[in-house]
Amino acid sequence: MLDLKFIREQPEGVKSALAARGLVLDLEEILSLERRLRSLKTQSEKLQAQRNHASETIARKKSRGEEVGDEITTSRELGEQIKALNEQAEEIRAHLGRRLLEIPNIPHPTVPRGPDASANQEIRQYGQPSEWTFTPKTHWELGEQLGILDTRRAAKIAGARFVVYWGAGAQLERALIQFMLDLHIREAGYTEIFPPLLVNRDAMIGTGQLPKLEKDMFRIEEDDLFLIPTAEVPVTNLHREEILPNSELPKKYVAYTPCFRREAGSYGKDTKGIVRQHQFNKVELVKIVHPEHSYPELESLVSEKVLQRLGLHYRLILLSTGDMSFASAKSYDLEVWHAGARRYWEVSSCSNFEAFQARRANIRFKSENGKTCFCHTLNGSGVATSRLLPAILENYQTEDGGINLPEVLSPYLNGKTRITPSGELIRV
Repeated sequence: MLDLKFIREQPEGVKSALAARGLVLDLEEILSLERRLRSLKTQSEKLQAQRNHASETIARKKSRGEEVGDEITTSRELGEQIKALNEQAEEIRAHLGRRLLEIPNIPHPTVPRGPDASANQEIRQYGQPSEWTFTPKTHWELGEQLGILDTRRAAKIAGARFVVYWGAGAQLERALIQFMLDLHIREAGYTEIFPPLLVNRDAMIGTGQLPKLEKDMFRIEEDDLFLIPTAEVPVTNLHREEILPNSELPKKYVAYTPCFRREAGSYGKDTKGIVRQHQFNKVELVKIVHPEHSYPELESLVSEKVLQRLGLHYRLILLSTGDMSFASAKSYDLEVWHAGARRYWEVSSCSNFEAFQARRANIRFKSENGKTCFCHTLNGSGVATSRLLPAILENYQTEDGGINLPEVLSPYLNGKTRITPSGELIRV
């Protein structure tokens, strides 16, 4: 959520920044509501002062045994007027709050301006695509031939865009999750969290999924609870409505969870394979930091070490204003090369939300001078296995149809580093 004071003081700057995101916004309604709210507050305070004076008069007259009927009538009338003004103010405040929730974040000045992904900027690459003496297969071909990825049976029990991992596939999925958790905990100092997979509406509003993305979410109507689309939601909201000591910042959390998304706006995209699923696994990173440190923290959040240790070729992309998420002020994507599909797929997105989420969730800190300020929040995929496992299958396949797995995963697979063409996981 944007700061209302900032909107009031710099309306043209806000409109210009949002126009870079392709949003033409008339701020006059918001500013008019805010002026009306301040006017009602002033009127209410004046009437309350009159009522206080009437109460003092009543008390004084009563102490002298004088008649106070007229003063009591006046006090009651003032109370009714104050109540009516407060009810009006509450309605306006609620309407203003709904309007503010619909406004996306302001892009950072370093974000490239553009309408969509065509304006994204490549920052750097790591490694090179492998050279092949045979035609590499896609992960959906490999998964079926090896008997480790089964979308057909998943559809039988759950519908489209689900997968069953079998045997070596399930073990590889589990190994990747444990490898990433250990890397972030042992080497980067993150605290591990295992949060609830269901969250309330306030939590979804706090991180910006609602109200804009409600159609993309799985909701349990009876309880008004949502299956989490990412661990970012419950983990960031751990500190909702809290004031943190400055000495405790930064907070650095890592969480593995299944994630659930309807993908309502993506039907027809990536229909083959498992890169776009209704349920997928992800290791998520969340930081809650001092505002002065949030952009250096964003640079260190990007999960390149995961991909480097796995020996995967990737590129780092700075997203444009037209390709960023609703809540982001600046975002990077990591895109890994998939040899069989002959394309890059995003495996991680890392964003700085500045105070946007913290203002919605009321996450604050007490500075050294005693001032209470909003924190900055960041999150990043560390990373999504539905994109990572396919990249390993495609980039580490052998001509006989087997997979030679990265050595770094050996400790998580009991020393086994090869999936044979028959789908068996073995030592080499």
